[in-house]
Amino acid sequence: MGEAFSSHGEADAVGLMTGDVTINPNANCIVMTTEILRSMLYRGSLLLREVAWVVFDEVHYMQDKERGVVWEETIIVLPKEVKMVFLSATLSNAGEFAGWVAHLHKQPCHVVNTDFRPTPLRHYGFPLGGTGLYNLKGEDGIFRGTNFRNLRDSFENIGKKIGGDGQRSGDGRCGRDRGSRRISKQELMDTKMKNVQEITRIMKLLKDKDFIPAIVFSFSKRETELNAMEIANTNFNTEEESAKIREVCTNALSCLSENDRDLPAVQHLLPILEKGVGVHHAGLLPILKEITEILFQEHLVKVLCATETFAMGVNMPARAVIFSSLRKFDGKEERYIKSGEYIQMSGRAGRRGIDDRGYVILMIDEQLDEETCRSMLLGEPAPLKSSFRLSYYTLLNLMRRVEGTQQSMDDVIKLSFQQYQHDRNVPKMEQELKQLEQQAKDALGSMSTDSVLEYNRVSKAIRKLQKLVRKRTVLVPIRILHVLQPGRLVNVAKWGWGMCVSVVREEGKGFKKDSYMLDTLLCCKKDENRGTAQAESVGHDSPNCELNVVPVPLEAVEAISSLVLPLPEDLCPVDARLGVLQSLRSIHARFQDGLPLLDPITDMGITDPEMLAAVKEIQELETKLLKNPVRQEMQSKDSEKHLRTKAKLEAQADQLRADMHKSLLSSFREEAKHRVSILEKLGHLNAEGVVQLKGKAACEIDTADELLCTELMFNGGLSDLDKHQLAALLSCLIPTEKSEEEIKLKTELSGPLHKLQETARMIAEVSTECKLKVEAEEYISSFKPFLMDVVYAWSKGASFAEICDMTDIFEGSIIRATRRLDELMMQLAEAARVVGDEDLAKKFQESDATLKRDIIFAASLYV
Repeated sequence: MGEAFSSHGEADAVGLMTGDVTINPNANCIVMTTEILRSMLYRGSLLLREVAWVVFDEVHYMQDKERGVVWEETIIVLPKEVKMVFLSATLSNAGEFAGWVAHLHKQPCHVVNTDFRPTPLRHYGFPLGGTGLYNLKGEDGIFRGTNFRNLRDSFENIGKKIGGDGQRSGDGRCGRDRGSRRISKQELMDTKMKNVQEITRIMKLLKDKDFIPAIVFSFSKRETELNAMEIANTNFNTEEESAKIREVCTNALSCLSENDRDLPAVQHLLPILEKGVGVHHAGLLPILKEITEILFQEHLVKVLCATETFAMGVNMPARAVIFSSLRKFDGKEERYIKSGEYIQMSGRAGRRGIDDRGYVILMIDEQLDEETCRSMLLGEPAPLKSSFRLSYYTLLNLMRRVEGTQQSMDDVIKLSFQQYQHDRNVPKMEQELKQLEQQAKDALGSMSTDSVLEYNRVSKAIRKLQKLVRKRTVLVPIRILHVLQPGRLVNVAKWGWGMCVSVVREEGKGFKKDSYMLDTLLCCKKDENRGTAQAESVGHDSPNCELNVVPVPLEAVEAISSLVLPLPEDLCPVDARLGVLQSLRSIHARFQDGLPLLDPITDMGITDPEMLAAVKEIQELETKLLKNPVRQEMQSKDSEKHLRTKAKLEAQADQLRADMHKSLLSSFREEAKHRVSILEKLGHLNAEGVVQLKGKAACEIDTADELLCTELMFNGGLSDLDKHQLAALLSCLIPTEKSEEEIKLKTELSGPLHKLQETARMIAEVSTECKLKVEAEEYISSFKPFLMDVVYAWSKGASFAEICDMTDIFEGSIIRATRRLDELMMQLAEAARVVGDEDLAKKFQESDATLKRDIIFAASLYV
């Protein structure tokens, strides 16, 4: 933004406001975070009276689970006289979004859309282990399936998986310690290293074809650095260009102390930069990231190895973009990137006015199938969905604005994008419901409606009770581990019945409990070209079925049979697994009404009266079910098919009815009711809903958990700490990346941490009492002490090099967390002033002052 104004000679017209930096706040155009704007709206800032336009860049981030609600609240709360502009390259439902904004602010919202690219793109595939580039999508936008199939055919050793000497390893066909094993972390790293080595071949190809400058995208920070180190074996710069880079780096780093200039992270990157290769990811030192960006803009960095964050909000295109991988871990699972993500990153290829076209190169392994690739290259971004949720910060600020009435809170919920989407879909859902109800009626056949209804009612009651019994038995390791011997039949969610091979205990780290994985023989669809990660479930009676060992978490076990089958010592031979499959089929044929289950009382030793009553009731209901005419009818395969079809259709209809009636307003009203009860019980609100002193303090805090912060302020948990302990303790409230190192805290830190955890437990218990479901252990463990000793040492004067040696967390992540901690300290100081505790406010300021030095708070090169 500043550069755009500078080019027009109006650099002074731009200001900046973030959590820790404020520059030229009286400028005509102010760039700020959405959190700052929301805070100004809730506080009624006078500055907003002068605002005519608000531009929301990359508005598709509104669906971000963490920050999306901030965008949505801000759009809702902005005064109607303020005009808005929304920018996005991946908003497939722009019309729906514009309709919501128009409905919200009672004024037109025009959609200006274009598919035109000033610089067209060509998309190529590069087969790992193969040779050459294959054109997968040209400027005409057509996917070339023939070329993709030719690419697939080019793979050398196409069936080979991870492992040496051409042997399949970790493919799920053998059990633990039975001739094979699960893929180890080292093997996965070896595979990534092979990909890294392939990068060199691609870069040589790009250099020969003059496809430089290029951006190489990876989906992990460490892989990004490995790629850069490998690519830097080739020098892309002349000696003159290298000299310019040294000059830029020397000038930029002159603002740092000598110790900080000698940091390993700095000294490691400079030689790579001189060769025209850069690194860009969130864990990098901010000043190094900025140096890299400047050098890339000046065409001195020819190859930039980056994570996907570089494609978000940084407008620095290249001639070519390379995807070193097409799979990413999204926090829950490893998956192929979505079409919207691909569009965002591939869009960095092609420089307007410089290149006649841009080039996108995908490094493809034999796991990628044609349909997935086609969908990635041709598919549209997923439609924008609301991530609206209630927070205590929002509730308290809304209630403070209207002196405790319910009206404002309801208005915000009614006006949310999620409610708008729901209301628009109701007519369509009503039509679908009519069709489902008619189909369910037609599927009934000759069976009595009353008998079917009774059968379904009893079956539902049995399932509900079985779920309760399972929660108290199957999901409690101490109750079932002794019965999970090899050969025991277990029912696995989404798989069906299989056979336990072994149980593996995985020790919990930090505050996490131990977890258990079951290596289980399960019915899988035959496929010679996949491992367990892609194993696909299939019925035991399918001719295309084979038994493979699949690791499943204990939580996935639905039921445990009383039956134990003989298990061969070696499961690798096909004949051994085929024999087990035949035994499994025989068991199913023998017990057509279902396999016998372990008795919770006699086999698991359950003595809990509630469980005893549940088991007895299940037995009574099952007897009732056997007498139902429908049960007799089910002996006929046609009747059974009709019943199952009807049950499936009715389940769909029930879900549709629930979706129709599940108005966001009604569900959030219920949640708000519970949250208000919690706020009353903790003293943030009085019985009339008026915000009290503690609530006013919480209104100032949106950087961390507002309830925990205010409880620690009011229960003396912070007053007794010195300024160094205070900084260390508050670091637990700041989200940071995971550390694999064992945490060993000093005595002066373990005590305050225990106090914080006990306070968090109290909040969780109050939440449960007020009928808001909170898992106490999960809530407590969300406050991680990964940086406690690091921040404590920094606060007491340790150098940045010293604190980096104390943890495996990236340097840039340490800086980002510390700056976020600074923002929290300022909010807490303001909260203390609101409640009239000047001594505590002073302590926060003094503690904050111990953090503000050297490289962590070095000024940005851009300001």
